[in-house]
Amino acid sequence: MSIHVMVMEDEPMMIDVLTAYLEKEGYEVSSSKNGKEGLDLFWEKQPDFLILDLMLPDLTGEEICTRIRQKSEVPILILSAKSTEEERIQGMMLGADDYVTKPFSPKEVIVRMEAILRRTGLLSKKSIQSFNKGILVIDNKKKQVTLHDEEITLTPIEFHTLIAMSKEPGRVFSRADLLEKIQEDRFYEGYERSVDVHVKNLRKKIEKDTRHPEFIVTVFGMGYKFGGKRDVSNSL
Repeated sequence: MSIHVMVMEDEPMMIDVLTAYLEKEGYEVSSSKNGKEGLDLFWEKQPDFLILDLMLPDLTGEEICTRIRQKSEVPILILSAKSTEEERIQGMMLGADDYVTKPFSPKEVIVRMEAILRRTGLLSKKSIQSFNKGILVIDNKKKQVTLHDEEITLTPIEFHTLIAMSKEPGRVFSRADLLEKIQEDRFYEGYERSVDVHVKNLRKKIEKDTRHPEFIVTVFGMGYKFGGKRDVSNSL
């Protein structure tokens, strides 16, 4: 289960940047560079959240916002170079939930978006992530992990190691990287070599075959990576 965010923005570089940041945080992302195509995609995908640029090449963002609000209450965050108070007020009156002026930080966009998601109660969906067609499911809020629909008991260190790695599938983590991630949570102090022990124990619990791991993969001479593929469906 994940939150689906749609980005309507005419600048390809901005789409790439926002998509990278959003996917890193575990969101499913779709995008469009023009209004008509974007509207069609919006009704097809039914996203949970819309990031909308007002200055699109064919339809204006204002028109898109108006059309969407006629049929949907999806949260909308407007991006625009229009920065006067009157322009911001107009955007909010069209039904947007927040307004960010360009230039902006992608981190600010995500912070603003998640504030809206918390108010609407949608952010709780993000706490649950599933991988490999539901084989592995991690509920960060409940601190619960299930494998083939059976709950797996992990120690706090094992759980936080799994969380750290699963947030960035495919990234190679050195022992120092993982140790830093665990220590960021202020519940563990240890040495780099102790990471190997925790990874080994974690692997025993979530892998069908520890010699050919599916989720916790060794990258020889470098460290470990999470090999699971995140499910993008909104239902488990």
